[in-house]
Amino acid sequence: MFQTTPSAPPAGRHVLAELTGCPAEVLNDPAGLEKCFRRCAEEGGATLVSSHFHHFSPQGVSGVVVIAESHVTVHTWPEHGYAAVDVFTCGRPEVAEAVMELIIASLRAETVHRTSFERGPHAVPAEVM
Repeated sequence: MFQTTPSAPPAGRHVLAELTGCPAEVLNDPAGLEKCFRRCAEEGGATLVSSHFHHFSPQGVSGVVVIAESHVTVHTWPEHGYAAVDVFTCGRPEVAEAVMELIIASLRAETVHRTSFERGPHAVPAEVM
């Protein structure tokens, strides 16, 4: 957990999620994931810049959606029904949270472990404070 010092606002919000129990066919479809992540970014209030998704052999996908606010990434292991998702936005923290909520719903995870923290030069790890 990170906290900001009182002298400056955070530079951004970083949301990480460990998703399990996702359908393998969803996690192994690079075109479908790219479409999904671009839609979730837009609907969550982010500004699309570009995207790139790569399909591994025999399975798995890594992808990034670059947004004006920062990025959205995914790495999947379809054989385990697992996806690691990362949403980082500068500016409005509610955008990162909204994008992540849309992605979680879209990937139909059975279990979600999620963390969210502030980023930037004035964000200090809570255990250091």
